[in-house]
Amino acid sequence: MASQDPQPPPWGRRNRPQGPEEILAQLLKKIDDFFNNDSRRPSSSGGGPDKTPGGMLAGTGKVAGVMVVLVIAFAIYNSFYRIEPGEVGVVLRLGKLHNQTQPGLHMKIPYIDTVTKVNVMLTRRLEFGFRETETISLGNDRQTLEKEALSLTADKNVINVEWIVQYTVEDPYKFLYKIRNVEQAIHDASESVTRRIIGNMDFDYVLSNRERLAGEVKEELQALLNTLETGVRLGTVQFRNINPPDPVKPAFNEVNEADQDMKRLVNEAEATYNKEIPKAHGDAKRNIEEAHGYAVARVNDAKGETGRYLAILKEYKNAPDVTRRRLYLETMQTLLPTVKNIYVMNKGQNAPLPFINLSEKGLPAAPKEN
Repeated sequence: MASQDPQPPPWGRRNRPQGPEEILAQLLKKIDDFFNNDSRRPSSSGGGPDKTPGGMLAGTGKVAGVMVVLVIAFAIYNSFYRIEPGEVGVVLRLGKLHNQTQPGLHMKIPYIDTVTKVNVMLTRRLEFGFRETETISLGNDRQTLEKEALSLTADKNVINVEWIVQYTVEDPYKFLYKIRNVEQAIHDASESVTRRIIGNMDFDYVLSNRERLAGEVKEELQALLNTLETGVRLGTVQFRNINPPDPVKPAFNEVNEADQDMKRLVNEAEATYNKEIPKAHGDAKRNIEEAHGYAVARVNDAKGETGRYLAILKEYKNAPDVTRRRLYLETMQTLLPTVKNIYVMNKGQNAPLPFINLSEKGLPAAPKEN
């Protein structure tokens, strides 16, 4: 006779520990099987079901036992909870903060501890003056957006400002229980801080200093949120669009065009100034240097001529005749090469006697004898 396999235990065999969900499912299945088998069991008299008081009490006891088992099973199931990566679990014990748990599987006391999960890695976003996402419930109608965007500057001009505030949860307990509606609190605080800072700036300054405006808003808004104990940390404050209101946009554009033309003309004038003034300075310095050079040359020439004249005078005093003849010959040696025709006039002669200009080239050759 073949041996039969031993009957498996009620909870089955596993190579690894069972989770609370599987334990609860198997427990419910066993309870269902118990009642089904009991309902199929025949009564002692062979008739209908047992209606004696003892049987009724036994049925009530079974129901109570089943209820107790269900309560215990539910308590066991709720004793375990899982925190996903990027989340923090805030555990309250009888309404007071007990601890904060990190990602992983944890246990708690059922019916006493309450766990609330908060995603601390998620970057939340608030938009002012426009809506690109539907993640907030602060109103998306046009009138609400216009009110959010309007601000008054220090020079009493109205301006439309659209900006974005991004934040993350830094303290989950404060984020959950210190303020009833953290999103609304951040929204109102951001509007208050932004309008106050813009109200201390001129219109043109706001248009041309977005980065500085964003830095000041972020710094003061974070200090206010810390005072309110919101438990959040600001990530980015960015001004998306800064424009005048629609009714004054045409006039504002004309002013901008005039301002651009003025800046263009100023730049052109500065370019011309930077080109012509250095050139004029250079020409003036060049003329001055040329004048100095000319003066030095003239002085040096005069000194040279004076020295030569004094040297000749000294020689002339020593030998007047020789010096006079030498000067005459040197002068004639310089002048004669420039003279084309030479005429010699003798005393008592009526007509001049011409000399052949031997310096000219191309004279006719003398005739050859036969």
